[in-house]
Amino acid sequence: MHSNPYCWRRLYTDACLFRSLADMQAAIADDGALALSAISRLDRTLVIAGAAGEGRADLVHAVIAKIQSVCLSAASDRFFDSSFSFGPSPASNLNIPSFAREVPCLQNPPSMVAFQRSYFGQPFVLKGYISEWPALNEHPWRSPAYLRQVAGPGRVIPVEVGKDYRASDWTQTILRWDDFLDVLASSPVDDRHSVLYLAQHNLLAQFPRLRDDIVIPDYIYADMPVPADYPDYHPPGNEERLILNAWLGPNGTISPAHTDPYYNLYAQVVGRKTVWLAPPHVTPSMYPYAPSSAPESLSSWGSTHNPAANNTDPSLSNTSRVDVFSSEEAQSRADFPLFFEKVVPEAIAVTLEPGDLLFFPPGWWHAMRAEDVSFSVSMWF
Repeated sequence: MHSNPYCWRRLYTDACLFRSLADMQAAIADDGALALSAISRLDRTLVIAGAAGEGRADLVHAVIAKIQSVCLSAASDRFFDSSFSFGPSPASNLNIPSFAREVPCLQNPPSMVAFQRSYFGQPFVLKGYISEWPALNEHPWRSPAYLRQVAGPGRVIPVEVGKDYRASDWTQTILRWDDFLDVLASSPVDDRHSVLYLAQHNLLAQFPRLRDDIVIPDYIYADMPVPADYPDYHPPGNEERLILNAWLGPNGTISPAHTDPYYNLYAQVVGRKTVWLAPPHVTPSMYPYAPSSAPESLSSWGSTHNPAANNTDPSLSNTSRVDVFSSEEAQSRADFPLFFEKVVPEAIAVTLEPGDLLFFPPGWWHAMRAEDVSFSVSMWF
């Protein structure tokens, strides 16, 4: 029998809504556990099912807000003078051996025409370009208190467990937002505790008030050409032709070198993050994992399976076996000779500060390392 995933997602969404609405009466006299369970269930409709169905997302948000206001003590408005802890800013974080030069920083933002004609093919940084966003000022994302207040009590979010999704013990779980913020605001992560990372999640859709704290750059609306070195480029297929994702995690969190199929404007809101990049044509020298559908004998892709591979479209999870942030001593030239010979001379890197905006085209290899508690927004277009 033919299965329609959308129908199942809508059925799940509607069932969760009906169950949560039915629970509201009992939750009023409850000690709060029933209300928290209902909110967690509704958050799962947003995270897992995308609140499938016309108007369902708005209804889910409205029901969550109603449960919070009637059944729970909402986070009070208060001054957001607290902040995540950050270490001292060193002169440079680019203490990695696998790059040849820094990402160019443009003195002035290019015009839309110049962006489309002259700047679309290479990465660049605009220092301080987003420094006027509310997220860096009157609605500070560096404040755990503000982030709690925006969401309200009882919310849950998806997190990765583990520093690196290539590791065999890496997994994912659903965690209370308040607990996640407590972990980020506590002592630095060490080897005794699992690293928790909110990665590639549309948090701004789950918590819509955060969406009001950013300003989408005009570059997003440019009619972008198909890059010569990435002929499979197509803009996102949604109505906005835009995919927003949030990335929030502790110091030391790493996204291994991988490629994405879209143009990317990457906004650094909180903390510092080091980014490594290399052009698409070095792909044969990046030692990528084999796609799930490829035979293990396909030597050009390597013989090790990528545990995070996307079976539907392997290009979305094209990940390198090379750890670009490791020292040369920890990573022998004998293991990855083509990487050191072909990739390193063309690789570029930069440490983004709060307020910086990084642009890079589709198909570019990129790896990220958080130098502090880091909150970033990627805008795929």
